[in-house]
Amino acid sequence: MGEFDLIARYFTRPVRRAALGVGDDCALLAPAPGMQLAVSTDMLVEDRHFFAGTNPERLGHKALAVNLSDLAACGARPLAFTLALALPAADDAWLAAFARGLFALADAHGCELVGGDTTQGPLNLCITVWGEVPPGQALLRSGARAGDDLYVSGTLGDARLALEALQGHRPLPPALLEAARQRLEQPTPRVALGLALRGVASAALDVSDGLLGDLAHILRASGVGACVDTSITMNLIAASALPESATVLFDLNFLHQCTLAGGDDYELLFTAPAAARAAVAAASQASSTPVTRIGRIEAEPGMRLIDGQGQPVVHHYTSFDHFA
Repeated sequence: MGEFDLIARYFTRPVRRAALGVGDDCALLAPAPGMQLAVSTDMLVEDRHFFAGTNPERLGHKALAVNLSDLAACGARPLAFTLALALPAADDAWLAAFARGLFALADAHGCELVGGDTTQGPLNLCITVWGEVPPGQALLRSGARAGDDLYVSGTLGDARLALEALQGHRPLPPALLEAARQRLEQPTPRVALGLALRGVASAALDVSDGLLGDLAHILRASGVGACVDTSITMNLIAASALPESATVLFDLNFLHQCTLAGGDDYELLFTAPAAARAAVAAASQASSTPVTRIGRIEAEPGMRLIDGQGQPVVHHYTSFDHFA
């Protein structure tokens, strides 16, 4: 199977929102009148971002999900994406499963594949996604203000829990491993929540490298500090919902490591004025996405962690860094 046969068989589909899709030298996008384009690119590299032998259907999902998560953090509605794909070989079964996972998520968000590139080489997936957002309504990292509440969507730490198990560091019961692994390999981009938070949230980003590391980006961009209640974040790991007999698998330090610095969560971390609590609750309900208030923004720069009694928590948790 040649390169163009591969593209035609697995990645060529009619477009409905783009003016021109796959098959020409460039795609043509036409955002709604008066809208701004939001653009993001993410790359997934085998043995760096995912294990060799990962289920290709899940991999297709995740390749697009991590990009849609960036649009969600900006409050942008997905439009279209391109795919650059390096493959060791043109394997029919692998490609069919990969395309199935990719397009199931794309169709769920009305996001069209409009172009890209394929080549032979080590498995590498790079997607660029476009979305649209009204001028002045994009959610940015720089809008947090002292007195704002600090929120996170969904759960934290499940992906790190799966990673520890898959690397052989911590054995898990089969049911728990599968649930955690699904969160690692098929994250949910919080697009609906991002759209609902336009005009409500003061700052936002998606949690990809770990809560503390990503929160630091908001604090730096906004010139503020934050206080985080670790007794709340610890309970956001899905494992905390297990029967007490199962939670003995996890010591307190490990739970904090997973939830505070685990990475690959792809949840939204955002701030909003305290006066907007009802509006945040409405956005959560409208998007069918749970959110939890985990702290507050402070005027003094820096980050403070406290326990359930308000006492300082000394820590050495660090988030993921490709070159650290």
